[in-house]
Amino acid sequence: MKPYPRTAALALAVLLGAAGCAKSETQATAGPSAAASAQQQVVQTPAGSAGPTCTLDQFGGTKFDLKTATVGFSQSEKEANPFRIAETKSIKDEAAKLGIADLKVTNAQSQFSKQITDVQQLIAQGVKLLVIAPLNSDGWEPVLQQAAAKKIPIITVDRKINAKPCSDYLTFIGSDFYEQGKRAADQMITALGGKGKVAILLGAPGNNVTTERTNGFKDRIKEKAPDIQISFEQTGEFAREKGQQVTEQLIQSNPDINGIYAENDEMALGAVTALKGAGKDPGAIKIVSVDGTRSAVQAIADGWLHAVVESNPRFGPLAFETAQKFLDGQPIPDKVVISDREYDGSNAEASLGEAY
Repeated sequence: MKPYPRTAALALAVLLGAAGCAKSETQATAGPSAAASAQQQVVQTPAGSAGPTCTLDQFGGTKFDLKTATVGFSQSEKEANPFRIAETKSIKDEAAKLGIADLKVTNAQSQFSKQITDVQQLIAQGVKLLVIAPLNSDGWEPVLQQAAAKKIPIITVDRKINAKPCSDYLTFIGSDFYEQGKRAADQMITALGGKGKVAILLGAPGNNVTTERTNGFKDRIKEKAPDIQISFEQTGEFAREKGQQVTEQLIQSNPDINGIYAENDEMALGAVTALKGAGKDPGAIKIVSVDGTRSAVQAIADGWLHAVVESNPRFGPLAFETAQKFLDGQPIPDKVVISDREYDGSNAEASLGEAY
């Protein structure tokens, strides 16, 4: 997957908003190297009818210089998860590249009350822009009210906030999580030949990622493979240890399970540990997950995972370019949906250097 030039990437982002963020697998071509292309996000090719956009005038804010402004980034989860490590690194690296001198970074340590306090403190410290990776989708009203009173634009990445764009916040940048669920289902259907019993390791409750990855998977299974039965569902909270614990329970309660859909790689890797502990052979139970971490891609090469749908965490370049275009008066879509690749047995070993 090859990145568009950065200016073109945001141009597509704006067009995407005008196009209602239609789903398309069309991607860019040619690039300096596969590893380099994997470091950047590509906006989905727009198609369809016009959607809402937001300008600085509509938002009611005042233009400022990103380089001299105080900018805040609120990370939601402990940086034990490779996704969060790569996400924070991308924000920091791009800020440094752009010469943003005052970037304040907080980490909520997977505690929603702490994330709310973190962001309120960032507002009190005079931030002009907020980039937030929300832990939950609901419960942001206190922050949104304070930010709106000071006309602070908020860009959310990787998870949505249930609020009004161009008023409560500026835009959301992230993957199409429903589509990820559908693509994971397609991989599971192929792995099982359209028949069998499947368990779902659900992500953490209370955010749109879990809901949409679950609904996409179930809807596609119902549509394409009615002979696949979803016989077990339990939250693994997006955590490796919890994924292992749930899979250990699963093996006891459903010994005839054929496949596991893990809604992130950490839970999938926890499931692998449980299967190894139970004496299972690689590939005996087909595992499909979402993220694209290096450990998960290696697990495909080793035969333990069947496939992984990528969820690209490298938000820095697109987030700051979106902010700059907004400050320059250009219209910004209410959501910017990125294209994600897939890893399977055909490309896993060769793609290890591109995973995070």
